Amino acid sequence: MLRIYPNLKLYNVAETTNAGPVRTANTAHIGSAYARERCTTWEIRFPAAPVIWLSPTLNIAALNATVTSTPTWTIWQCPRANIPVGWCFWQCDWWWRTACRTDLPPGIYGETIGFSFRGARFKTGLRQRGEKSESSIQGNYLNNVLANFSGYIAADELYDGPFCVLFIVDNHKFKRLYYEVLDHNPTHADITSFFKRFQQILDARGLTLKGITTDGSPLYPEPIAAVFGKIQHQICQFHVIKEITKAILKAVTQVRKELKQEKMKCSRGRPSSKRAKRAARKNKRIQSKIAALFEHRYLFVKHKLTAKEKRILQRITRCLPHLRALRTIMDEVYRLFDRRCRTDTALEKLTQLRRRVSRFKKLKETLKKLFSPNLEKALTFLDDSLLPSTSNAVERANRRHRKMQKSIYRVRTREHISQRIAIDMQRDTFIDSQNCTINTLHYHRTGEIRKTG
Repeated sequence: MLRIYPNLKLYNVAETTNAGPVRTANTAHIGSAYARERCTTWEIRFPAAPVIWLSPTLNIAALNATVTSTPTWTIWQCPRANIPVGWCFWQCDWWWRTACRTDLPPGIYGETIGFSFRGARFKTGLRQRGEKSESSIQGNYLNNVLANFSGYIAADELYDGPFCVLFIVDNHKFKRLYYEVLDHNPTHADITSFFKRFQQILDARGLTLKGITTDGSPLYPEPIAAVFGKIQHQICQFHVIKEITKAILKAVTQVRKELKQEKMKCSRGRPSSKRAKRAARKNKRIQSKIAALFEHRYLFVKHKLTAKEKRILQRITRCLPHLRALRTIMDEVYRLFDRRCRTDTALEKLTQLRRRVSRFKKLKETLKKLFSPNLEKALTFLDDSLLPSTSNAVERANRRHRKMQKSIYRVRTREHISQRIAIDMQRDTFIDSQNCTINTLHYHRTGEIRKTG
């Protein structure tokens, strides 16, 4: 295929080159002449489908040109454009209405390399891999993940607009095992059918479930007992402690509001009388205590306090003994989850703590979560050293899904969400090999640096 390219420096010379990117032309035509008409080059790759290319640059009309190289395709030259396809003022550009693409000029000579036929349609981003990924999840993915199944899982639900995603994750390996996307809020029937399908997967591979960890949602106890039978059901320790700490902080906030009401009303301006000065000093003292309680409110729920933090807590709770009692109750709650004791011992401590709190009606109303049955189920892990106390594995999967949804705004249908999760789970199978490769490259790179250093 031959093309004619105008030389930007010599307007009275027409050049002929073979197909492909070139820098200069070595052969010149005989009888070339300069003309202001637009020159159209006809190039026929297939006789049944002619394509026209209209050059937007300054053109030449080669009336009596003689081809000096052997042509491989037929070329017809016309002094004028018979069928104008498109027009652009730039020398190199691409417009969707034009018949061909024009590449940028290579090198420093300014030759314009053009393509007289439209290229193939770009396929980037058009591959629908979601359906294939969903089918692979039921086969190779489950075989690879369940090959090292620990026997302990974590289950949770994730709400994404009108949809709900149910996840089951290996609580030791942090691998997602099974999922389902619902277009409505889950019910006991949905959770039961979801667990039944997962149980069938385990039975087909001869695996046994030893324990399951969930949050404090009432959706799970009945389906777990109906599908898995008498297995260890652990309520996430993090969720239980989170509810108790919120109650403690709420009680501290209530104390600050009560202190604010103790302030005395003062007139505007600088106090002049003794009574006004006394009221101003009292208000300043109360305000400083309120500010200290707000600034150091985290000390009432922190797990372990340093010697300095203990002194600060002792100072800000002066004349407020009920706040010191809240800190003592929080310490007792943390001692319940000590791995060094058994479940029976922890339940006895919980009974004593509830009895102490029940003596004070106001404190009992504030700390309702201490009397929740979820707190007792959160102590199940003490008798099994392999049973995780939290559902961090499935919470990590939820965070990964939310991060994915923030960057991919088009994934908002049930089918697309399911396909996208399948693709993400399929990528997890390559994480170990990727980490191994990265560690190997890092090791060799640091070794080379040590040698040269």
